[in-house]
Amino acid sequence: MNKTPHVAVVGATGAVGIEMLKVLERRRFPVGQLTLLASARSVGKKLTFAGKEITVTELTKDSFKGIDIALFSAGGSISREFAPIAAAAGCVVVDNSSAFRQDDRVPLVVPEINAADVRNHHGILANPNCTTAITLMALYPLHRAFGVKRIIASSYQAVSGTGAKAIEELERQVQQIAAGQPITREVYPYQIAFNVLPQVDSFQPDGYTKEEMKMQNEGRKIMHHPGFRASVTCVRVPVYRSHSVAVSAEFEKPVTVEAARAILADAPGLDVVDDPAKQRYPMPLFTSEKDNCEVGRIRMDCALDNALCFWVSGDQLLKGAALNAVQIAEELLKL
Repeated sequence: MNKTPHVAVVGATGAVGIEMLKVLERRRFPVGQLTLLASARSVGKKLTFAGKEITVTELTKDSFKGIDIALFSAGGSISREFAPIAAAAGCVVVDNSSAFRQDDRVPLVVPEINAADVRNHHGILANPNCTTAITLMALYPLHRAFGVKRIIASSYQAVSGTGAKAIEELERQVQQIAAGQPITREVYPYQIAFNVLPQVDSFQPDGYTKEEMKMQNEGRKIMHHPGFRASVTCVRVPVYRSHSVAVSAEFEKPVTVEAARAILADAPGLDVVDDPAKQRYPMPLFTSEKDNCEVGRIRMDCALDNALCFWVSGDQLLKGAALNAVQIAEELLKL
């Protein structure tokens, strides 16, 4: 891999694409040349990177000649069409969509957990679902020490996970309520302001949503743990940024709060914020725009045997998307 690679960001004008640019600059990724790609409607827009304005060009089948690394954040249909084309052109794709996560030939990577899997790529690497990534930042260190059997979890997912229009919808509805005006809806099936929606993604025949099953399916692949089981309820909440997850995790080996807290304190990319007596615990308010996830409310589960409860929060646009993608690209430079 070229140590000063030509990098492309696909979907550069979207929320995650913009975050990718910020993360590349902030982490001083050694970009030799940068190409910004998007749909025809965004062509001509200018974005700033490292003090320079770069013009957005249209994504086409001929866009990847000379590109070393392409960070994709333009949706599953775009990834399915263009990622194989990019890979065939000699580019390594880091894809943020769900298109390739369950493909056996595509590594699904959280660098703090399974960075070694990067070397097994065949031109495409996948970023996990944002809620899965944030949860595993706390769960995997405990699994490595105690062997997780199963979890029961509930997510509290920010509207920015749906996109910029969802943020606008929440803002608009809050203003409408304050002004006594009728509530208008465009993104969600129900009002999101001052409400919670127990649905993220579409329902499957078994009653779980696709989003809820990603925790188990992706967790198994990332942790190399085919017996891992997860029962999850995903909830959309009226928060602008950062997802949170309440987890009850049952383990094979004896576990204690003290041992768990010590292990989590040493985990990369994770901060322990756990002092209930002083009302200190993770919150989206404080994890937004922060690279590290936070874990707290660590306690023994009073309903399951040999189990812990904990609460983890993280910025889904960063560790759940842009940051994780750039970290994967950093691992590529080590090959």
